Amino acid sequence: MKKREVHASVKDERLIEKRRDQMIKGAVSLFKEKGFHRTTTREIAKEAGFSIGTLYEYIRTKEDVLYLVCDRIYDQVGERLQQELDMKRGNLESLKSAISYYFRVMDEMQDEVLVMYQEAKSLSKDALPYVLNKELEMVAMFEQVIRNCMAAEGMKLKEQEIQLMAHNIFVQGQMWGFRRWVLHKHFCLEDYIAGQIELLINGLTKGEHVNGNLSSN
Repeated sequence: MKKREVHASVKDERLIEKRRDQMIKGAVSLFKEKGFHRTTTREIAKEAGFSIGTLYEYIRTKEDVLYLVCDRIYDQVGERLQQELDMKRGNLESLKSAISYYFRVMDEMQDEVLVMYQEAKSLSKDALPYVLNKELEMVAMFEQVIRNCMAAEGMKLKEQEIQLMAHNIFVQGQMWGFRRWVLHKHFCLEDYIAGQIELLINGLTKGEHVNGNLSSN
């Protein structure tokens, strides 16, 4: 799916990247505190450290800022997953490692994840499909890791079960951020990761134990 272009009157690509990075960081802080609709472009400019006039050299509308925020968040997560996940090999331990790594990334990006869940619905009709497609690409990474694990461990899952497990992993990682108001009262990060991995792997192997295809004896 084609990337949505955000107009900038400035031609220096390095300066565009620098200013938009400042803009995104400021916007995340404000969107978390006030929400997208209650935040003004003037407030975003101030939080980013430059004037409203400078802001409009790099974007046209406030909706552009929200798009840049969502696009950057998914880029950062996707790039880190791509670097860490072994898409060609896999076993049960590598699947556990992949889940743990992803959950730790989500812990580091709690504010960004919270903003995504609160404000993605405000993206324009042309921007939302592009951003959501990036999420599906990351889910597909986990699908492949699960398939590799199945092959290495001699296990079998239906394609729908693989897809469902990949979505579960993805959402449960994000849940640490958007449900932190209650989860942090009961779990530290390590306990949360261990508990979720146990539930996921138990669900993965339960059918194999029942059918006698995976024996602990």
